[in-house]
Amino acid sequence: MSALITLSHGSRHPEAALGIEALTRKAAALAGATSYEAAYLDFHESDLEAAAQRVATAGQREAVVVPLLFTRGYHLRVDVPEAIDRAAQSAGLRLLQAEGLGTGADIAELLAARAMAPQTGKKPQHLVIYAVGSSDEKADSSVRDLAANVESLTHLPTSVVFATRGGKEGVAKQVRRQGEVRVLPLFSTAGLLLDLLVDSPAQVDSPLGTDLAGVVADRFAHAAGLSTQTHMLAQIGS
Repeated sequence: MSALITLSHGSRHPEAALGIEALTRKAAALAGATSYEAAYLDFHESDLEAAAQRVATAGQREAVVVPLLFTRGYHLRVDVPEAIDRAAQSAGLRLLQAEGLGTGADIAELLAARAMAPQTGKKPQHLVIYAVGSSDEKADSSVRDLAANVESLTHLPTSVVFATRGGKEGVAKQVRRQGEVRVLPLFSTAGLLLDLLVDSPAQVDSPLGTDLAGVVADRFAHAAGLSTQTHMLAQIGS
C-alpha cells in the first residue's frame, strides 16, 4: 500500500504541528496506511523532501500527498506541485498528489454537524465561517459557496469572515448585528490567525483537527485507487 504524507502550510504556532501529526496519524489508521508522515510547506524543518526521504528509507516506493488546504489558491496550484516534483526527485520516490481538503459537500457536512452539536451557552442565531483568506478571488468565492451550503444544511444564516481581511473586528461586527454568533474555523490546526479570536464575544469552535481524518483518508484512497487502476490498465495494454 502507498504511504500517506499530509502536506500543510505550516505555522509558527507552537501547537500547530502537534495537531497536524494527530490528524495524519488518525487518517492513516482509517486509510489502513501503515507508513505515514506529516510535511510542511513552511515554518517547520519537516518539509516534503525530508518526509519523502523518511518514507523511502522505510522501504516504500510510492506515497500519496494529501494537501491540507481548503481552497485552490496559489499554494495548491503552484507551491504544492513544485514541492512534490522536488521531493520525488530527491527521494527517488513516486509521489501522487491527491485532491486538497476543498470546500465541497463533505466539508460542508462536517461544519454543519459541528454547528448543530449540543454545546454550553446560548443557541447561535448566526454562523460565521472563519477562513484565512486569499488574494485569489476564486478561492475566496469557494468559501462563500461553502457558507451557503452550510446555511442550507443548518437553516441558520451563515456568513464568512476572512482572518486576513476583517479578522477579529469582522467577527465582532457580526455579533453586534446578529446577537449570538458561533464561529466555525476553517482551520485544520491551531494557528496565530485563529488566536486573534481568543477573547472574541462570539462562541469560537476549535480547529477541525482530527475531525478531518475521514476526509483525508478519502482523498488518500481516491488517489491511491486511481494509481492502482492506471497501473492495471498499463499492464493489460502491454
